[in-house]
Amino acid sequence: MAEDVAAAEREPAGGAPARAPIPLRLIIVATVLTHAAFNGSRLAMSLDALHHGASPLAVGAIMSMLAALPMLLAVSAGRMVDRIGVRRPMLCGIAGLAISVSLPAIFPALATLYVAAAGAGSSFMLFHIGVQHAIGDGSDATTRKANFGWLALGFSISNFLGPTIAGVVIDWAGHRAAFAVATAFALSSLTLVSIRRGALSHHVDARAAPADHRALDLLRNGGLRRVFIVTGILASAWDVFVFVVPIYGNGIGLSASGIGMILGAFALATFVVRAALPWLSRHLRDWSIITMTMCVATLAYVSFPLFHALPLLAAIAFILGLGLGATQPSTMSLIYATAPAGRAAEATGLRSVVLNASSTVLPLAFGGVASIGMLPVFWSMAAAVACGGWFADRQRRAQG
Repeated sequence: MAEDVAAAEREPAGGAPARAPIPLRLIIVATVLTHAAFNGSRLAMSLDALHHGASPLAVGAIMSMLAALPMLLAVSAGRMVDRIGVRRPMLCGIAGLAISVSLPAIFPALATLYVAAAGAGSSFMLFHIGVQHAIGDGSDATTRKANFGWLALGFSISNFLGPTIAGVVIDWAGHRAAFAVATAFALSSLTLVSIRRGALSHHVDARAAPADHRALDLLRNGGLRRVFIVTGILASAWDVFVFVVPIYGNGIGLSASGIGMILGAFALATFVVRAALPWLSRHLRDWSIITMTMCVATLAYVSFPLFHALPLLAAIAFILGLGLGATQPSTMSLIYATAPAGRAAEATGLRSVVLNASSTVLPLAFGGVASIGMLPVFWSMAAAVACGGWFADRQRRAQG
């Protein structure tokens, strides 16, 4: 990492002094630990539910619980972060995640998974908005995209570590041990952030939106609306893959380690493409990157259900990761460049609503479809991503 911190040059209204530099390394390490706990427990929940005899629809219901409450609470959480800063939301989010993922380890039962999923999803949503705002609000226009790129690399690392470690632990020691390992990751992050909490921003933003402002007002902003549309499509593509791979892999006889390897290959690809983003950003604009990634994702979704061999599935997952992994820095940079003053975290919260809406609806919808076959799931998602690629290409052409 070239620099430990990035100076925040944006000033609040009224000529207040520039904000303190953001502790970039602290934020990324905490993100890796926290997201690894969340992502590993998500795989463990799917496989543990199948172990308890749950149907694909029931697994979809549990996965939907990860996003149902966050979908309802994300905008309010974003407004809170705009008002009070990121320190307390991040700490509370990590603590709530640690408690939630420990429940299936202590009380192993199918019903416990529903409670754990609701708590883990809500807690991680709060942490996620805090982390995104710490980067976006603490960076200026020249450093924001690069800093979001570093954060995206952190997410890629945890996307690889979480499922891979969870799969190996399940095969060797069982599902309860996997939840215990996820809890240890979350507690490590909580300890680190608690010790270094003084480095995190804790200011009150004077430009925060008044209580009578509505989140729907943000949708009247054409730039934000276009970003939310592509965010929804990309989130759907990501969520469907993470949801259906354990079901598909279990159905064709893959072990938990094999399923974790496929998800790990996907995560490794997101790391590779995000490491190349500084070069890509010098040659391609944001909408060009989004268009290109959707084309790659479409091809991967068409191909995936045609194969059963683990090496081929891992290779296709890697290609899909290359497609979907490049988009987060671009979409977040577009949001912070377009959001009204004092409402950036609220806009991030609205983006989280879009993300969690797909995470709530699609597992239920595709869980039912998966009961009759996996091919319609993959190919219908391929069609949706292809439509998103057409929409993004229109924005690319308008961008010049």
